[in-house]
Amino acid sequence: MTVTKTIINDVIVPEVFNPYVIERTAELSAFYQSGIIARTPALDVLASSGGKLVNMPFWEDLSGDDEVLSDQTALTVGKITAAQDVAALLARGRAWSVNDLAKALSGDDPMAAIGDLVAAYWARRFQAILVKTLDGVFGNNATLMTGNKHDISGSAVAEDDDVISAKTAVDAIYKLGDSADKLTGFAMHSATVAKLAKDDLIEYIKPSEGEPEVPTFLGKRVVVDDSLPQAEGVYTTYIFGSGAFGWGEGGAPVPTETARDALSGDDILVHRRHFILHPRGVAFQNDQVSGPTPSNTELADYRNWLRVYESKNVRIVQFKHKLTTDYSAVQ
Repeated sequence: MTVTKTIINDVIVPEVFNPYVIERTAELSAFYQSGIIARTPALDVLASSGGKLVNMPFWEDLSGDDEVLSDQTALTVGKITAAQDVAALLARGRAWSVNDLAKALSGDDPMAAIGDLVAAYWARRFQAILVKTLDGVFGNNATLMTGNKHDISGSAVAEDDDVISAKTAVDAIYKLGDSADKLTGFAMHSATVAKLAKDDLIEYIKPSEGEPEVPTFLGKRVVVDDSLPQAEGVYTTYIFGSGAFGWGEGGAPVPTETARDALSGDDILVHRRHFILHPRGVAFQNDQVSGPTPSNTELADYRNWLRVYESKNVRIVQFKHKLTTDYSAVQ
C-alpha cells in the first residue's frame, strides 16, 4: 500500500493562511485581549504605505486664558500648533522546517493547526517587542517620561513604603492626575501577582463559558509576563490605558511562502510580517538603528524615543516596587 505524505505546499493556501494567522495572533495575545494593544484601520493603512517611519501629525491642545469681550479692545490671536507622533515600521520574519511542524501536518485540518502554531509564536513575539519598547521608552529621563514614572523601590522610610499594595498602586495610578480613569489594566511579573494574591487583592473573573479566568487588581485586568524587568528585589509593573499601544498590520511583499529542500527532503514554511506596534504619544527617533528597520535591542534603546504627547495623555505608567521590605533599612 502506498502512503501519501502530506507536505507543506499541499496544505498552505497563502490567501487564507495569512489573514488567519493575523486574526489568531490577536485572539492569543493577552495584551490585545486586555485592550492594551488596539488595532485600527488607520494604522493598517499607515503600515502599508511604505517607508521605514510613519508620521502621525496631531494638533496640540489650545492654551491661554479667555478674554472679556469689548468694543474697545480686539481679542488677542493665539496660535494653533501642530506636532507629530512617529512610529517605526517593523519588518520581521521566521522560517520553519517540516520537522518543526510534523505533528500539525498529521491532523485533520493541518493548515489551521499550523496557523495556530504560527499565531502563538507571533503572539509571544509581539509581547517581547512590547516589553522591549517599554524598556526604551522608560530607559532614561531624556525620553521625558518622568511624569509617567512612580518609583517607590528606594523609599522605605516606614515598613512597606516600598512594597506594592492597594495603597501604593493607587498612588501610581494617580500619576496621571485627572486622567487616571483612562488606565484600565496592569502588566505584572508572576511573583508580583503571587504576592498580591497572598494578600487577597487579586480577584478572578470569567469572561465567558469555556475560557480561563482572568486575574484583576483594583478592578483592572492583569496580564502576567515574566519577561518584565526585575533585579535585586525591585520589580517593574506597568499600568496601561485602553489602546496604549497601537497596532497596524501592513503587507509584506510575500507574507507566506513554502519551499522544499531537495537535498534534505524537508519542506519549509516562511512567514513574514510588516507591522506597527507603537506606544501612542512617544515618537520613535530612529537615531540608533543600523538596519532597515529596528531590532528589539534598538527598540530598547532610550535614545530612539521621545515623548510628544502631554504626560497624562500617554496612557502608560511605570511602577517600580518591591515585594517585601528590607526591615533593616527602616529601623
